[in-house]
Amino acid sequence: MIDGFLRGLRQPEYVHVLLNPLPVYGLLISWIGLIAALISKSRRAHIVTLILVFITSISAWPVYEFGEQAYDRVLAMTDDDGHAWLDEHQERAQKLIYLFYLVAALSAAAIVVPLRWPKLSIPLAIAVVLLGAITLGSGFYIAYAGGKIRHREFRNEPAPPIKSKAD
Repeated sequence: MIDGFLRGLRQPEYVHVLLNPLPVYGLLISWIGLIAALISKSRRAHIVTLILVFITSISAWPVYEFGEQAYDRVLAMTDDDGHAWLDEHQERAQKLIYLFYLVAALSAAAIVVPLRWPKLSIPLAIAVVLLGAITLGSGFYIAYAGGKIRHREFRNEPAPPIKSKAD
């Protein structure tokens, strides 16, 4: 069993699927925690949840990198509709990955900046909540296309057109 798991860790598509819940579900949970921390007005809770927002947001980087590495292998496993969804998933990720980096940077700033300027604690945390909501939406949008690559049962609409590399 462990041998199979370790073998899977050498396959980028496996690692991509293993990690991809972190930037979506992890960010959602930490985002809800940050809202609760804002309501409770606890600076300690702000810091803990901002750290969680940072970790889950920055986890989008390895998810993205392993997804890029896995493209050709996954393409070889897909049908034509899966190919179209794979390209759509990749395109969405390439356009929106920066939102995850931005929310990670903003959450780091929301931890550090109030050490010097305490009055910025709440406005920065609110900014993280707002940008986090947008980033969550983008994560769901990316994942929506990703789920349709190999799961025909999720394909409840026509596949997007396959774009040529010249487009």
